[in-house]
Amino acid sequence: MSPPRTVSARTLTLSATAIAVLAAGGGYGLGLARKTPATVADAAAGRAVLYWYDPMVPTQHFDKPGKSPFMDMQLVPKYAGEDDTAGPSAAVRIDPTAVQNLGLRTVEVRQGALAGGLTTTGVVEFNQRDVAVIQARSGGFVQKVYGRAPDDVIAAGAPLADLLVPEWAGAQAEYLAVRGTGDAALTTAARQRLRLLGMPEGTIAAIDRDGRARTTITVSSPLGGVITRLDVRAGMTVATGQALAEINGLSRVWVTAAVPEVQAGQLRQGQSVGIAFAAYPGKTLRGAVQAILPQAQGDSRTLQARIELPNPGGKLRPGMFAVVTFDSDPRPALLLPSEAVIRTGPRAIVMLSTGGGRYQAVEVRIGREAGGQSEILAGLSAGQKVVASGQFLIDSEASLAGLQIRPLPTAGTGTAMGRPMSPDMAPAPVVKSTRAETTGRVEQVAQDSITLSHGPVPAIGWPAMTMAFRADPMLLRGLKPGDQVSFAFDQPPAGPTVRRIAKVGAPS
Repeated sequence: MSPPRTVSARTLTLSATAIAVLAAGGGYGLGLARKTPATVADAAAGRAVLYWYDPMVPTQHFDKPGKSPFMDMQLVPKYAGEDDTAGPSAAVRIDPTAVQNLGLRTVEVRQGALAGGLTTTGVVEFNQRDVAVIQARSGGFVQKVYGRAPDDVIAAGAPLADLLVPEWAGAQAEYLAVRGTGDAALTTAARQRLRLLGMPEGTIAAIDRDGRARTTITVSSPLGGVITRLDVRAGMTVATGQALAEINGLSRVWVTAAVPEVQAGQLRQGQSVGIAFAAYPGKTLRGAVQAILPQAQGDSRTLQARIELPNPGGKLRPGMFAVVTFDSDPRPALLLPSEAVIRTGPRAIVMLSTGGGRYQAVEVRIGREAGGQSEILAGLSAGQKVVASGQFLIDSEASLAGLQIRPLPTAGTGTAMGRPMSPDMAPAPVVKSTRAETTGRVEQVAQDSITLSHGPVPAIGWPAMTMAFRADPMLLRGLKPGDQVSFAFDQPPAGPTVRRIAKVGAPS
């Protein structure tokens, strides 16, 4: 009869908060377990040891047992066949009988159509293409004003002021005298002079009709709208070309919608929109995106989308708020309920069910969200199952156990800075401090460390990656992000340390 084996699993405890919640709910215990390294009895049973490692630094492998150079603890062995028990891809195991008690619910990642529908706020503004500036065509005096004021809404042709232009008197008398001679050429020349003096065609025609000179002109609005500027008062003197008033038309208005920068990818010129106003409940106006303004608003981090709307009756007034809904065509997408996603700062995490009561934290990239569904751009595939309720308990327990999150797949051989490495990208086992050399690009320089994006290091089996190295501050003088460098480093217990570094092309 073979000797009894030491149990190779230990129960992982919940955090104090989770225990309190479960106790209040009826006293159920959380049957979470994670295999520990097997004991001497396991080795005696013929299990092959692949390497030793520190559970707190699982990516560093050693070829013999001993004390960890990182923590005050012994290295533990990694056995063949324990792919799910150690390292960055480790999984939390839950007793299947406890799943129902914990209220865990899994959902399947599926292909579907995510109907967009970006909704944001907008503000009605003047149409800056419908503006008229009224100027004095000749110097003179203001004889009369018509009681207008800024912000008055006027119709096209509405009078603003009467101007006395003494300069016109002599020119008109000369024109009438030349016309009396019957000389067509001289008459044409005299008429042209009246035009050059700024006299309107209507005034010239009136002179032709009754033969009477006119030195007073009524200045009127060429279009209907609101007076945005009025600089004419009774008795004042005006010069040729002086601006008297500015009129902004109201027949068409702009609605400027503020779209968050993170959702700007859903915008396109010509996109159909529906616009609703609180002043007119139940009524939705249709329009289209006329332009996406080229500059983002720095204070609110939004892009401005301009929509032009007809304004019959002038009901839409600049300054009114609107609710703008941008139409978008449904498109195929990989969908997951938004409640299944754990957002941890810049990353999004889901708890993937790998079968057999095992759950693994997986990083995903989220796209659009609508109707309680999130679009999965990377990290999962159709048919996989993730935890939709109770995932925070599993995530908390995984953190206590020191389990790392499976990162997103990377393009090429490089690794994104600050992202955990998967087992196949981890450095090869290194026990002795071996000096290695390679080239790379400086990403960041600190007081006693430097972050480098370097190429493969065949001498120690490293792939291309971005990582931080310790370094003597004297070595880092003159280096800045973007510099191409060649460097040599070794790996003492404190971590990879640069021993020599020089800009490419510079003397070392």
